[in-house]
Amino acid sequence: PSQQLKKKKKKTERLTPVLALATLISAFGSSFQYGYNVAVVNSPSSFMQQFYNTTYLERTGRPIEENFLTLLWSLSVSMYPLGGFFGSLMVAPLVNKLGRKGTLLFNNIFSIVPAVMMGVSEIAKSYEIIIVARFIVGICAGLSSNVVPMYLGELAPKNLRGALGIVPQLFITVGILSAQVLGIRNILGNNTGWTLMLGLTGIPALLELLLLPFFPESPRYMLIQKGDKNTAKKALQRLRGWDDVDSEMAEMHLEDESEKADGRLSVLSLLSQRSLRWQLVSIIIMNMGQQLSGVNAIYYYADNIYASAGVEENHIQFVTVGTGAVNVFMTISAVFIVEASGRRLLLLCGFGICCGACVLLTVALNFQESVTWMPYISIACVIIYVIGHAIGPSPIPSLMTTEMFRQSARSSAFMVAGSVHWLSNFTVGLVFPFLERGLGPYSFILFAIICLVTLVYIWLVVPETKNKTFLEISQMFAKRNKVEIKLADVDLPPKESKERPEDAGKVAAL
Repeated sequence: PSQQLKKKKKKTERLTPVLALATLISAFGSSFQYGYNVAVVNSPSSFMQQFYNTTYLERTGRPIEENFLTLLWSLSVSMYPLGGFFGSLMVAPLVNKLGRKGTLLFNNIFSIVPAVMMGVSEIAKSYEIIIVARFIVGICAGLSSNVVPMYLGELAPKNLRGALGIVPQLFITVGILSAQVLGIRNILGNNTGWTLMLGLTGIPALLELLLLPFFPESPRYMLIQKGDKNTAKKALQRLRGWDDVDSEMAEMHLEDESEKADGRLSVLSLLSQRSLRWQLVSIIIMNMGQQLSGVNAIYYYADNIYASAGVEENHIQFVTVGTGAVNVFMTISAVFIVEASGRRLLLLCGFGICCGACVLLTVALNFQESVTWMPYISIACVIIYVIGHAIGPSPIPSLMTTEMFRQSARSSAFMVAGSVHWLSNFTVGLVFPFLERGLGPYSFILFAIICLVTLVYIWLVVPETKNKTFLEISQMFAKRNKVEIKLADVDLPPKESKERPEDAGKVAAL
């Protein structure tokens, strides 16, 4: 029996082709676009603004005013995170109505349509099309940044949930790097290639639309929210690569029974639930810390730092690509170490590294002109910051949002987390230019303080969730929330009582 149990455990833990392909297709089709559209307007910005000026001149007969051009460009950039915020507000109703996979398929509308719009904008001689398209593709990013981690978190077995939960962030970084590479002047970052570069965002969406229908919907969604036991079991069997999934089905039944008293939680219900108080505060703090920690400001400052270090203007784009490659490499590293190190350690190390890098960068920027070798310290600070953010603050918050909430509250939790994420993103983009103008390099001290506060909160409040079931994580938070998780009677199969004595004990006690 012990050998059979070990054999069964190995089968449960392996990454099957179906699970791997579902992960890659959903992450490439959705998460990749988020990263790609973050960076796609950076390299061709001068050519796009030239197009705005030419179009305005042809319409009015006079050159565009500088203030109006700045306004149009600000709208072109800021409509993306604003669209992301509205996309986050659509998460809960869509995933509950269409399912996780169904929402990802529906979301491709918000990618293909704006891709066509941006691709024909120069022919149509309309900069308004670009601004509207950026808002629509922002909705796509807002949905995908929440739904992909939710979908993969519900597909994965608990021992692979951390690694697969970081894959969306990996594809976001790959998307950023792809936009940086395509934005090189000799490729598409020029006067003739920028519209094609903007329109390429539709290709991953088309691939996902063609391939994802062949993969299963979330078994948890089918069983707990739809009550379709047969479909859920077939999906689990495909994902695990073997027929005996009774133990995992029983664990889902246990979770379902434990939250029947609560019903399906709306956002308002979520905010008032005492049993979810610290989980909610934790995802808000982590998502605010992720976006307000200065990651966008670091990238904003990077070109100036590289230039001050003596990097030629034509070569800065290649150094930027190198920084993007470091980001991708460190996120890949996080995929492989998250199950061994745990989520909490990566968050603490990541925010700690970012805090130290911000303090050191403040010092380096202040002495950059007076000390000849100081610009190289500034470059090192940027790279160290990118490494720190890539291993923890970037990938872990969305993973822990999946893990901290059970099925009834997960969609509303992602709606709250996503809204905080995108509002914080929008706020940094709006406020940082004024901070930079008023405080200069000292603005990074503010980011260091935010990193430190977030680190202290995680150290005091956030528990380790690796290799835990969703129900076990809820029980960990129940002690802090000073509530009791009530379980209804659930009949576990005999094998389950051997393999999961803790769950069997909980049920037997009742």
